[in-house]
Amino acid sequence: MKIAKAAFTCKKQLSMLMLLATATCWAQPSFKGLENLFTTPKNYVVGYAPVKPVIDGNITDDVWKNALWTDYFRDIEGDGKPEPYYQTRVKMLWDDTYLYFAADIKDEHVWAYLKNHDEIVYYDNDFEIFIDPDNNAHQYFEFEVNALNTIFDLFLAKPYRTNSRELISWDAAGLRSAVKVHGTLNNPKDKDKGWTVEMAIPFKALTMGSVPFIPKEGTMWRINFSRVEWDTTVENGKYVKKKGADGKTLPENNWVWSPQGVINMHYPEHWGYLLFTQKQKTNEFPAFNLPYAEKQKQYLWLVYYRQKEYQSKNNRYATTLEELNITPSVFAIDGTDNTLKMEATDNLFYATIRSAKNEAWSINFEGLVEKIK
Repeated sequence: MKIAKAAFTCKKQLSMLMLLATATCWAQPSFKGLENLFTTPKNYVVGYAPVKPVIDGNITDDVWKNALWTDYFRDIEGDGKPEPYYQTRVKMLWDDTYLYFAADIKDEHVWAYLKNHDEIVYYDNDFEIFIDPDNNAHQYFEFEVNALNTIFDLFLAKPYRTNSRELISWDAAGLRSAVKVHGTLNNPKDKDKGWTVEMAIPFKALTMGSVPFIPKEGTMWRINFSRVEWDTTVENGKYVKKKGADGKTLPENNWVWSPQGVINMHYPEHWGYLLFTQKQKTNEFPAFNLPYAEKQKQYLWLVYYRQKEYQSKNNRYATTLEELNITPSVFAIDGTDNTLKMEATDNLFYATIRSAKNEAWSINFEGLVEKIK
């Protein structure tokens, strides 16, 4: 077992070194001032479950011993912010029907009051899952759960930044979840250890269309996790959110697995990478390597963020890359030249990047990323 763990650790370290090297490539003048938006996302290799987990909130079943923990959650803005005062981490597994989650949420005071499906669960302390199966920053899913196992599930055709709205009426058919409180719920008189969550989300619920898309070896999705934690006091035996000197409720703490760089979970391009493997033993898992396409996309997001900055100042989009201070328009990625181009009017823009090997991607003014065939 020690040898197996050592082998996996070496793979993970090698993967991290490669990601750090890539991040260094992005530290160019064109990216100056946007460093918080271009940190390397986390990654997780999810193994195949030989036995279905029993969804009862108990995450000590033998099947979960075959899964690795994520890193502990950090502040949503990243390393420059204080460490969360409670720990949170997640495990994942999958089979031909479900993607499984086990979350360990430490908390000395476990409370929850919202009981109805599709209430806005983050008004309580909660645990949240965000999934973008096709990695295009559109058409993604959000799941929230509190310590009462109240579920808030929704679908977003586009992020909120596009003036889009969520579809709360969408429900993940077949979703199963359970919560176990390690202590006493809604009792301020004692100290708890926390709560654990198990969730099984069917692949058919995460599929656009009638035929469920089942991952295979090497399939990659985007995913992230968030924990909302409110600072509270006790009034009349009940947890109440603290207020500031102005009488307004203090902002919630947002702790996440893969930092967003901004206080907004709805930047799917910042979510972590989820790599599916049919292997069951962690020492046999493939190492995660950042796909070449993901390195290309960083330059498309550079155009997107610069255009949004420019529009906020000038009430229109820039018509050239030079106006955005993105020069030169040819970038070397892993030793291969890539050409960045942009077309724009006052109200629209469309940018492309194409490698010398003809690998090409595009982004539009709404942040929709697509492969150019």
